[in-house]
Amino acid sequence: MKFPKRALSGLMLAALALSPALVEAAIPAPRVGIASFNDLPKPLPLPYDERADANRAVTEARQRARLQHKLLLIDLGGNWCLDCRLLAGTIETPALKAFVAKHYEVLTVDVGRFDRNGQIPARYGIKGRLEGVPAVLIVDPATDRLVNPGHVTALSDARSLSPQALADWLASWLG
Repeated sequence: MKFPKRALSGLMLAALALSPALVEAAIPAPRVGIASFNDLPKPLPLPYDERADANRAVTEARQRARLQHKLLLIDLGGNWCLDCRLLAGTIETPALKAFVAKHYEVLTVDVGRFDRNGQIPARYGIKGRLEGVPAVLIVDPATDRLVNPGHVTALSDARSLSPQALADWLASWLG
């Protein structure tokens, strides 16, 4: 089917406007203050607890998020994953840490080598093996529904972004 050029331009603009990662967030991200992941403090964090009871942790984090009127951010990954550790290290930068703490209840869940805690993404409609990690589930704690369907693995190649782009992505789900 052929579309006039003007109609195609309008369709492309509409598609871009609907992509949360490409529009300016209603609540802008803070300036992270570092230009490169190389500027993060070393060693990078090891945020995933292999021994944690993920089911209980999600239930408790969702309850805290609901009481504090925040979104629940479930970070699925593993300590072996550089992109997961870059995400954790970027969230620990002072400006982003305060911003994330204000808007999100953050929970890290160890998925091993994609062989552990698969019931957590399944709970939010993600069936089968995750396409990559970190997989970030942003959940409305009042409804227990995924806010970012189709964008769960958007940060699985975090190293291809800048720290500021990562912060902007986190902010894009707010407001």
